[in-house]
Amino acid sequence: MLHEWTLIDVDQDRYVEEWNYEGSRHGWPELEISLRRLRGGLQDGVERITVRDGDFSFDLLPTRGMSLHAARLGDWRIGWRSPIRGPVHPRFVPLSEPTGLGWLDGFDELLVRCGLESNGAPDFDEHHRLTHPLHGRIGNLPARKVTVAVDTEAQTVSISGVVDECRFHFLKLELTATVTLKKGVAGVTIDDSILNRGAGTARAQMLYHINFGEPLLDAGAQLIAAAQRVVPRNPHAARSIDQWDRYPAPMPGSEEQVYFLDLLTDPQGFAETMLKDAHGTRAAVVRHRPDQLPCFSQWKDPGAVEDGYVTGLEPGTNFPNPRRFEGEHGRELEIPAGTARQLRVELRFLDDAASIAKQEASIVARRNGAPELLAAPDPDWCA
Repeated sequence: MLHEWTLIDVDQDRYVEEWNYEGSRHGWPELEISLRRLRGGLQDGVERITVRDGDFSFDLLPTRGMSLHAARLGDWRIGWRSPIRGPVHPRFVPLSEPTGLGWLDGFDELLVRCGLESNGAPDFDEHHRLTHPLHGRIGNLPARKVTVAVDTEAQTVSISGVVDECRFHFLKLELTATVTLKKGVAGVTIDDSILNRGAGTARAQMLYHINFGEPLLDAGAQLIAAAQRVVPRNPHAARSIDQWDRYPAPMPGSEEQVYFLDLLTDPQGFAETMLKDAHGTRAAVVRHRPDQLPCFSQWKDPGAVEDGYVTGLEPGTNFPNPRRFEGEHGRELEIPAGTARQLRVELRFLDDAASIAKQEASIVARRNGAPELLAAPDPDWCA
């Protein structure tokens, strides 16, 4: 049986300040769902939805573009330790500051969407004026409608949010983001629909910035990927191309490195990447469809823990270069008027060595020998 609740609906003037659900009401005693509006500091006014199924839980942020703030599996907090004390309300994030880097003032999520007009590095016009800020606007826009659905027959929880990214005379896009939990599974499935409500064809971008720090990220952690080709974004990354899939201990003052990967798919058309810790006892798996999200970026930021020791696994419609560069290379999501494009990303979290070894073997079996490692950036992929 399907049970549904509307927590926020601007069109119906509906807003629930606080809400709780216990699955025992419908035969699922391990399930708890709650909505709270956070108070104080930079988080003041942020809506947080927490879903708990036994030992696994996660937090969603309707106020921040339906970002996944953090997850937990037993005593393992899944995410990273950002120096930002978030979640940060979008009103405290200066997206339009002249450097284009204001987005970083609110960055501390496990998963944040980047887009929809642009999703990469800041872009500037010939007069050095900002045209597109870092990673776009969608992660700092609030949902205007939020619903919760519990299906006791399918044993799933789905939370959907509708977020508008619109500007008069420009893009008129509507994101419907749905996050689904399956009973007993430590992970979520993310199904996004991007609808073009304008009268002309829209050209959009999307990137899923999925971030991990300690304890999953540690000295000797490894990225397992069926990569055909690995491309360094810049000469600094190229100097360590032979270590692209390995992570060092925190190195205070180090510079970030980014690699672009061409991934092989499984028979169902999915690409899988797995980050595992040095001991093979914790792992996170990212699964996506390259026919929807053809580009994959690996971001390594091995600075001090206090500064944000973190890596990002990032499937996207394009590489996170400036908007103009990606447009010139045809890496855009073309959406005709009145139509929508569908995107799916799956996350799973593993905390036993046998499951991790099995997952690694499945990914490695799809490799066609060692990947091609480029010694320098590819000018078609790297701005």
